[in-house]
Amino acid sequence: MLALAELRGPDSSTCPSDAARAIGGENWRELMDEARRIARELAKSGQVEITQRGEVLDPDTAWRGPVRIRTARH
Repeated sequence: MLALAELRGPDSSTCPSDAARAIGGENWRELMDEARRIARELAKSGQVEITQRGEVLDPDTAWRGPVRIRTARH
């Protein structure tokens, strides 16, 4: 997931499902909970930001719906 976000750069983003698809192939949906967990960990460490509708989300709060991952803007 971090590699995908870095590839896109800070002005673009990727979806957690992109990482799940890269690893899981046809069974990618089974990996979505894990992909979101990893996204939270990366956000907590400051490596990425989780966004929704362009707003940065707090990784420690509950969020629902589609999110995007981008490298952290410092």
